[in-house]
Amino acid sequence: MEHLLEVRQLRTQFRTEEGLVPSVNGVSFALQRGETLAIVGESGSGKSVTSLSIMGLIASPGVIAGGEIWFDGSNLLQLSRREMRQRRGNDLSIIFQEPMTSLNPVFTISYQIGEVLRRHQGLSRKAANEQSIAMLERVGIPNAPKVARSFPHQLSGGMRQRVMIAIALACKPKLLIADEPTTALDVTIQAQILELIAALAKEENTGVILITHDLGVVAEMADRVAVMYAGEIVEEASVFELFKNPKHPYTIGLLGSMPSMHERRNRLNSIPGSVPSLLDMPEGCPFHPRCSYADAQCARVKPRLEEHAAGHRVSCMKAEEVSL
Repeated sequence: MEHLLEVRQLRTQFRTEEGLVPSVNGVSFALQRGETLAIVGESGSGKSVTSLSIMGLIASPGVIAGGEIWFDGSNLLQLSRREMRQRRGNDLSIIFQEPMTSLNPVFTISYQIGEVLRRHQGLSRKAANEQSIAMLERVGIPNAPKVARSFPHQLSGGMRQRVMIAIALACKPKLLIADEPTTALDVTIQAQILELIAALAKEENTGVILITHDLGVVAEMADRVAVMYAGEIVEEASVFELFKNPKHPYTIGLLGSMPSMHERRNRLNSIPGSVPSLLDMPEGCPFHPRCSYADAQCARVKPRLEEHAAGHRVSCMKAEEVSL
């Protein structure tokens, strides 16, 4: 089966005064049409930089230092800036976590949705305005004509996020990246936004990459999960397999830190230690200083991401011993 998206050994670095920081270090994964892949991990694990690399939005001092990003038959890293701008917003779109920093405060909502339609679909101003109102209605915004004439600061957080979804889906993209799309929203609105993304993606058979640290969201939304740590994927499996049979100690730590309705605990579990500095990575397995399974070999030899079972990849030499 041909993949909609295939990322091969992606490496993204940032130049700093202290040296090159390898924010994404050899990441590989694939996505099918209509599939939802969740990428999870702590802050600083490389999730968002991976998504920005796919979108071609890495700006100086960042640089994509190696790898390939194959999307719908072409390597995005070989496209010119003009070609990438044409595909971005049209074939692939992104929803950022904070709409107030993504929406322009001096333009109306209809202008901002319409701009995408005029640029990529060639619609007239009148047709783009009509389509903008239709998109607002489609994402569940009441009194869409009035909202279309509004400015971002006049809307609630939930409505602004719906506007961002309307912009992202206006041109019916083949790939949608949702980067922490519900971080600043209350729980009720979070559920509505996630249901909306899932429903619209299913309608259009859109591939979705969901960037999150919320494993409850992952369980609800994803078909497959990739767990990132220190710029690398350390485990990847179907959502059912990952929750039932995790094989990387870091994944088990993440799952153990989730609150449970069925188990009474005085304190939530936590992973000891902290994420290593990307400028000073430990020898061997990046996770070994925090891992209860680690031995001398783990401190010396870096494991490879290998298939543990069908569709289940793990980067851990102790995978056979690890269990919930």
